[in-house]
Amino acid sequence: MTAKLPGQATLGVMGGGQLGRMFVHAAQSLGYRTVVLDPDADSPAGVVAHQHIRAGYLDETGLAELAAQCDAITTEFENVPAQALARLAERRFVAPAGASVAICQDRADEKAHFAASGVVCAPYAQIRNEAELAAVPDDLLPGILKTARMGYDGKGQSRVRSRAELATAWNELRNVPCVLEQMLPLALELSVISARNEAGDIVQFPVQQNLHRDGILAVTQVPAPNVSAELAAQALASAACIAAQMQYVGVLCVEFFVLQDGRLIVNEMAPRPHNSGHYTMDACDVSQFDLQVRAMAGLPLGTPRLHSPTVMLNLLGDLWFDAQGVERTPAWDQVLALPGTHLHLYGKASARPGRKMGHLNITAASAALAGDAARAAARILGLSTEW
Repeated sequence: MTAKLPGQATLGVMGGGQLGRMFVHAAQSLGYRTVVLDPDADSPAGVVAHQHIRAGYLDETGLAELAAQCDAITTEFENVPAQALARLAERRFVAPAGASVAICQDRADEKAHFAASGVVCAPYAQIRNEAELAAVPDDLLPGILKTARMGYDGKGQSRVRSRAELATAWNELRNVPCVLEQMLPLALELSVISARNEAGDIVQFPVQQNLHRDGILAVTQVPAPNVSAELAAQALASAACIAAQMQYVGVLCVEFFVLQDGRLIVNEMAPRPHNSGHYTMDACDVSQFDLQVRAMAGLPLGTPRLHSPTVMLNLLGDLWFDAQGVERTPAWDQVLALPGTHLHLYGKASARPGRKMGHLNITAASAALAGDAARAAARILGLSTEW
């Protein structure tokens, strides 16, 4: 795409969730006009964009309107149909490309891409039929059975310890194509967020240390407290290779496991800004959403810098209900009275358990101070302080 200066172009996004909302805000801060395509009339991104096209992701009329309105188009989540992005690319610049998103949509293709990038993942086997189920090597058990497509935040996954449990779990998943991964002894989880442009320039944020609860990200800490400089450099280099191998354009998050023996293993990737990068909105001089805008608009990426140690707490809908299940408003006044707190709510109409409603970034002059304030906020909200 020829660079479109701020105020001279319209940027579109497929998907109207919170990631689209934060992208729209970042684009508007540079003066871009924004258009969102999403079927939900009350989508968080649609209500803040200049224009909201209410249509399904494969609706030909909606796609044609989006292409007519925009100079460049991106996606806010990986399950937007890759063929829709390919159709849009016939008329407009699309980043990331449909081919890149398609790789991220299928765990088997994703793992093959990791191998082609020279990055090690957990031992695995594909299960697409009864013959492949029977041929699973014994050393992959115990393991984690994951649907090849449409799984996120722990959905579409089952832990299995034996062949009998594996067969039962595959039946419960309705015999859809799956990947069985060997269960490995994990020490901690990391992620790396990179932004890459058409010219192949890449910039990266510092390595993020993450804690998941029930398969959903709960806490991110930066700088990563338990990661050596050597391990961080390996993670950054691996993420850069993964992006370059598919000539990726846009923001890419790559998640890693650190094993108890110190080895780094790639887990999965997301072709978009990521929950674990939300801290960049307050702890860095440019955010992951700013870089998403710059990459798709052909602007210089710059070099993002972390100016404050930070802790990010994910805010799920559970916080909106007391122990008796009665809905209430969390004590935001008490939380915001703490030093360095930055509350981001996504404008969702209703809360429900497990639904991502917002996040809280805590910044401070030191990692210790950020941790202290984050734990104080967690206690006010009734969240675990164990991280």
